[in-house]
Amino acid sequence: MASDLGQPPPAKRPPTAPTTITAIGDDLLCEIFLLLPSLPSLVRAALACRTFLHAVRSSPAFRRRFRALHPPQILGFFCDPGREAVPPFVPLRSRSDPDLTAAVRGADFLLTRIPEDSGDSTLGWELQSFHGGYVVLVNNATDQIAAYNPLTQALHLFPHPPEDIIFSISPEFHILFSEEDQSVFRMVCVQHQDTPSLAVFSTATSEWQVFPWVETPPHPEGDVRLFYPGTQLNGFVYWKHASQAYVLALNTVTMQFSRLSLPHFLAEIEDMLFRLGQTKDGKLCMVGVDDSDAKIGTLVVRVWGADDDGVEKWMLEDTFSLSTFIDVTKSSTEYDSTVQIEAFIDGFVYLCIKYGEHTESLISLCLETGKLNKIFDDTYTSPAHPYFMSWPPSLVCNKEDSQTKITGGSVEDAGSVGA
Repeated sequence: MASDLGQPPPAKRPPTAPTTITAIGDDLLCEIFLLLPSLPSLVRAALACRTFLHAVRSSPAFRRRFRALHPPQILGFFCDPGREAVPPFVPLRSRSDPDLTAAVRGADFLLTRIPEDSGDSTLGWELQSFHGGYVVLVNNATDQIAAYNPLTQALHLFPHPPEDIIFSISPEFHILFSEEDQSVFRMVCVQHQDTPSLAVFSTATSEWQVFPWVETPPHPEGDVRLFYPGTQLNGFVYWKHASQAYVLALNTVTMQFSRLSLPHFLAEIEDMLFRLGQTKDGKLCMVGVDDSDAKIGTLVVRVWGADDDGVEKWMLEDTFSLSTFIDVTKSSTEYDSTVQIEAFIDGFVYLCIKYGEHTESLISLCLETGKLNKIFDDTYTSPAHPYFMSWPPSLVCNKEDSQTKITGGSVEDAGSVGA
């Protein structure tokens, strides 16, 4: 009888819950984000929803991995301002990366939020330094210092240090802040010539504080204080002496100076033929050109580290013939092709290649792989200052979208970048 009735119908399974984006864990999302082509693409993806943004913000390890896999993102370069009101900017145009184009288009590289000079002076704003996406400028006509981020359009204005502290006509300024919180920062002013001076403006006190100049070892007798512009790396600012084989280093935590010796052949090397930087894993590194003539010159790479005896020194890492960087189709027998170093960022060296008197190109060299990449072809003009996109504060700090606020002489905006 049971066989006539057959078996009971199988019980119906409950419907499977649909998979949503929230079901993907942060670790898997980060692995997917590592496949994106550039930092502007990551910004666009992270700002698509709160889940994506949380995954990027909550992982410092992801930020380190992304930087290791992607070269520093150059967005263009600031030209030598000459007598113009603000330094002109030449953007990088990339049809293959629409997110990069969007970042450039949404940024304020015209520096429109920088105050105009109300006087008749044509000195305008002078470029000082670059750090963390900020451009530091000085206006000697109005005695103002500005730190401006063209991507976030965050602007900070500072008064010039008192003349009894800094009286040189060419002091140097650097902005210092933590990557985790760019709302707390300091501005450092260093005077090398005449009487050496060090002053720091802090957002906590809103005034300049003078620090004693303590240089260890002591300053050499008979040494004229003439240094090339400083380089900011890993909590230090380094200045190469123009005629001596050493680098002056300022620890930005202790505000103490020290000296780092260089190989003797680098004593009188020109500014455009020497750069300090760091490798991809953060080691202090230097690159120097022994001769800018591409026919006979060599690019030398040395890393600061301990030898087999535990003695720290500059150890030879690699060498590259300058002819490697020359486009033979552009080289001419009438003019010598020359090579200059424009920047050294996170294991990438940026070289200006000059063909004759007018034609110039900008290329990048990855020190780890030796790979070359042409960035600007026949449009680069030296001297210039390449501008690199830093990690946006919106992808680090867990803050709601900020509103612009004005406090005293400071205008702050930690909003997201244009992309």
